Amino acid sequence: MADRRSVRDRLREALRPPAGLPEAFQRSQPLKLGGRSVAWLPPLLLLTGITLLDVTTSGRFRIISWLVLVPVIAAAICGVLGTVAFAGLSLLTYGAVDKQWPHQYRNGLPDFLLVLVGSGLAALACSVRLRAERRMLHIRDVAETTRRTVLRPMPPGWGGLDHAAVYLAADSEARVGGDFYDIQPGRHGTRLLVGDIQGKGLAAVEAAAALLGTFREAAFHESELATVAARLEVRMRRHNRYRVALGGDDGDRFATGVLVAFPEDTPATVEVVNFGHEPPLVITPDGVRSLPPEHGLPLGMDELVSTPPPVIRVPLAPGETLLLVTDGVTEARDTAGEFFPLRDTLVRAVARDPRAADPQRLVRVVRDGTLAHCRGRLADDTTIFAVRRRAPGGRRP
Repeated sequence: MADRRSVRDRLREALRPPAGLPEAFQRSQPLKLGGRSVAWLPPLLLLTGITLLDVTTSGRFRIISWLVLVPVIAAAICGVLGTVAFAGLSLLTYGAVDKQWPHQYRNGLPDFLLVLVGSGLAALACSVRLRAERRMLHIRDVAETTRRTVLRPMPPGWGGLDHAAVYLAADSEARVGGDFYDIQPGRHGTRLLVGDIQGKGLAAVEAAAALLGTFREAAFHESELATVAARLEVRMRRHNRYRVALGGDDGDRFATGVLVAFPEDTPATVEVVNFGHEPPLVITPDGVRSLPPEHGLPLGMDELVSTPPPVIRVPLAPGETLLLVTDGVTEARDTAGEFFPLRDTLVRAVARDPRAADPQRLVRVVRDGTLAHCRGRLADDTTIFAVRRRAPGGRRP
């Protein structure tokens, strides 16, 4: 975020009640020039323009009553104190200018009352706007806190992996949706999980949080990846039963996902369990290949089969990057209805620059390609997650 303050500090500020007009004025700074607020400039120019036009035209064309627009404009971009200041300035200007005209050309008391009433309503509207802004800031900070809880930030080299992630919510205001990902170091190596909850909205976010909580505990303690997978399946079914008990109608919700383990004793291989998700891609400076497509059913649907999803062991040499995406990428369409050509895009990117296999570069390539393909109109939440083992000593391969 551009604001360097922590989410906690911003949330505390959002929850703080108004402390008077000066604070309200200081918190509304929508227009800046060279780091300084210039929100006062538009209403001041309007006031000056109306005044000059009124005094330089004939008595048949009096527009001094248009000063009622000055506090209205100030209410939209300034704080309450600034709006009140411009309201007072408008009233003073009205009185001074109108008195300069002969009696037969004066607008008099009726228009003065118009400016007075308009000024009072503008100050009231400004106060309502600032309260709405504080509420919106509070809602945005709650959404950001939720996002950081579900999709927690991970430090560089977390779990011995170089990683990079891009998350784009289809609802840009919500900032979080049904996609989820995490890396969990543990007693038996590092595990990662990337997935997509069926459906959207807060119910999908709740299900994602439930699965991630189980993953973080099971991935740390359990020695077998199959056990972690089984724990996730049980958690999904428990969550569905809980929602039904609350009266919800999403008891058949499911989640696709990919569970990956990086065993410490075999640094050139990974273990993968695929829950009905798009197979991960392996990107190297020499090209792109897919992991085996063998997978089970999505989480929450194991009752339909008699065997759990298999754990497959596949080679992943040092320096090779594993790319996992959700269907926001693979199902992105252009204006002609064509899907985004993910694999072809990656092949071209690596051919142009072998360094594109680096996780940070890789997620940017996929993000930019996806947004360009669909012209920024995302139909679903989009997650792009790239990871590879760190070289010994923390150096990148």
